[in-house]
Amino acid sequence: MWHLDEGIEFWNAGAERLYGFTSEEAVGRTSHALLQTKFPVEFIDLITRLRNERHWSGELRHICKDGREVIVESRQQLLSDGTVIEVNRDVTGRKQIEAALYEREEQLQRLASIVQSSDDAIVSKNLDGIITSWNKGAERVFGYTAEEAIGQAITVVIPQDRQDEERTILTLIRRGERIDHFETVRQRKDGSLIVVSLTISPVKNAEGKIVGASKIARDVTEQKRSQEQIATLAREAEHRSKNLLANVQAMVNLSQADAVDDLKKAIEGRIQALANVHSLFVATRWIGAELSTIARQELAPYSKTGETRVRIGGPEVLLEPNAAQAIAVTLHELATNAAKYGSLSMSNGQIELNWSHQDDGCLNLRWTETGGPLCGRLRAEALADALLNK
Repeated sequence: MWHLDEGIEFWNAGAERLYGFTSEEAVGRTSHALLQTKFPVEFIDLITRLRNERHWSGELRHICKDGREVIVESRQQLLSDGTVIEVNRDVTGRKQIEAALYEREEQLQRLASIVQSSDDAIVSKNLDGIITSWNKGAERVFGYTAEEAIGQAITVVIPQDRQDEERTILTLIRRGERIDHFETVRQRKDGSLIVVSLTISPVKNAEGKIVGASKIARDVTEQKRSQEQIATLAREAEHRSKNLLANVQAMVNLSQADAVDDLKKAIEGRIQALANVHSLFVATRWIGAELSTIARQELAPYSKTGETRVRIGGPEVLLEPNAAQAIAVTLHELATNAAKYGSLSMSNGQIELNWSHQDDGCLNLRWTETGGPLCGRLRAEALADALLNK
């Protein structure tokens, strides 16, 4: 009990136990100064309400003698003589529990939000393999809605030839074991198969008993497809590199000249011919190269505008890479030979390149030189024979 114009007049044993101050320490002092009271409203407003309405109730925060803060539910009644009877009940423990429960609820709500918004399928099931929860990610990954999936056996998404996996998984879960990044195949509602990476953990109740399992399934179908494509491309790149190096080695072994500079030029020309045809492969994604394109590319330096010294003709023929490389180098060598020793070394010399398919499916390629020295034609025959045999 305290008076509006004076200090505390009465301080019972309950107040002593709650705050730690004896009656002798409290009586005569102002309560809010003694207890360092934190009011929910301004103190003057509280007094005004007491005067007007004769009562006030609310929560107060007090500091005990030992420095602890306590929260009390306070009910105050103003008597006619200006005395206030104040009854305080300690609710600190209850408030702490409420705060902990509120924080826990917020955590659960955040967790639920994370689970629902996850791109991964997050599913829970009991020890009989019956689905008990199914998030939005599971709907996207497997095609079943939560209403369709919950209550069904998890085997609904397991292909028939992998049903044994579920029995093995449940055995491990019952033993309390966790399964990390288990890669397997699962089946969508539409029947299509997907590759998934599974992480499965036991779920325990409040007593610590295993009652089910939580499963995170990540669709890695595209990732696996990309990995397979990368592996295929790597093998193809290795094969092409080895093939290209073999061709270069063969050209070097085949190349002959009377002087080092001539040998160097010969090798450079052949390598350039390979580079030219490889640029054509890129355009077709390494399917091959069209014969007429190869021919025009190699004979372009000798086909000036307005001149008819070089004639090219034949049906469309797509050569696979190995054949295209051999033809490109052969045409390069024949053209170089013609410019040095054959028809193109003479002002009126001409070259005609024709090709056709034979009845047995073979390609017949004909290189004809006219108006040039006989020795040039003989060299061309020998050169073509040697290159194509290589």
